[in-house]
Amino acid sequence: MATQGAPAKCPEAVPAKIAGEVRYVARQPILNLQGRVHGYELLFRNAPETVFHRDSDIAARTMLDNAVIFGLEMFTNGLPAFVSCTTEALTEQLVHVLAPKKTVLAIPSSLEQTVALVDACRELKDQGFRLALDDFNSRTSLKPLVNLADYIRVDFTRLNAEERQHLRRMNCASIARVAKKVDTQEDYREACAEGFTLFQGNYFCHPVLLKKHKVPASRLFHFEIVKLLHHDPIDVRKVSQLVMRDASLTFRLLRLVNSPVCAIQQEVRSIEAAILVIGEETFRRIVSLAVLSEINADQPPEILQMALLRARFCELTASLFALDAAEQYLLGLLSLVPAMLCLPMEELIPSLPLRDQICEALQGTMNLERSPLAWLESHERGDWEACDAIVEATPSNPRRPAPEQLIQCYADAVVWAEAALRSAV
Repeated sequence: MATQGAPAKCPEAVPAKIAGEVRYVARQPILNLQGRVHGYELLFRNAPETVFHRDSDIAARTMLDNAVIFGLEMFTNGLPAFVSCTTEALTEQLVHVLAPKKTVLAIPSSLEQTVALVDACRELKDQGFRLALDDFNSRTSLKPLVNLADYIRVDFTRLNAEERQHLRRMNCASIARVAKKVDTQEDYREACAEGFTLFQGNYFCHPVLLKKHKVPASRLFHFEIVKLLHHDPIDVRKVSQLVMRDASLTFRLLRLVNSPVCAIQQEVRSIEAAILVIGEETFRRIVSLAVLSEINADQPPEILQMALLRARFCELTASLFALDAAEQYLLGLLSLVPAMLCLPMEELIPSLPLRDQICEALQGTMNLERSPLAWLESHERGDWEACDAIVEATPSNPRRPAPEQLIQCYADAVVWAEAALRSAV
């Protein structure tokens, strides 16, 4: 057993300072047929626009000068970043501030395919950039940009019979087809049948729910652990007994405690030792993370990634909304449990040890407790107006959260969630 000492704290993510005027930045995952993340589309805000252009605030001083806040590779976990571009960004080589091997330049199909644009795209491809022809449709010219494209992205909500025939006629095996706005499992199955191999949308967070089903017995003890974690002080013996009923959960927990997520100086080999070394508050968070990792074992890892990001963001912003940080952490973490267990939230609520207001927030009621989560959900969709409206609706006493504070918390949460996921899986 580890030597007892002062409780260690899990290190906070190093704040990622944003240069220049504050802008919104969000990312949306693009998944493959196996449910793994292929890359992320980056959405950033400048007035009503969400594309990369020559505005110096975006191009040089904010998003891209420092490779999207704190490192493009860190922000996308080393996966390809899809960045929407304008003609100016391509022809005037503004995209050169991005790493070619990690960047996919998304070119709206509405752009006029001038000689200058095609030549610029050919040169960029020679330099290692990949190209995606965005919002492809039956009116899109097959040449010459299609001949350079690595990806074709289609708005699945607008895919009519004419568009389907147009795609089938292309028969370009070397071009990956991305279906955008795939928000339901029915959309996903239809997109697969149409030959798409990459998918962007909320379908993986909305599996077919098994209504009128109970929480599986194999998962009930996981919720029992979460309940015990809310006792003060924690009953270490009871928690340890429940955790050790599941060998996989025990392994995950000990690996998390001994990982870089928790900066401890000695190896921890038992559940009892863990709580003595890292302290009760950190222990609550680490056990919750281990439990959610187990619950999500049969679902796409991105669901757990999003749950961790939500948990950390809600925790970091709790003080800005005058809310309890520990409670907000659980709210964010549990918000995607329905997707993990394929059960409606109303079926899960009786098993959750939370106040009525938090339970209502989990079920979609727009109260103060839900404000951080609602802001982040809007942010995930790139719905900047909804983000602004949530902030404006927040009581101004003592003061409303500032946009730069929320964006900073989002950046920090991305870093923390990536590190936590690497340790948990």
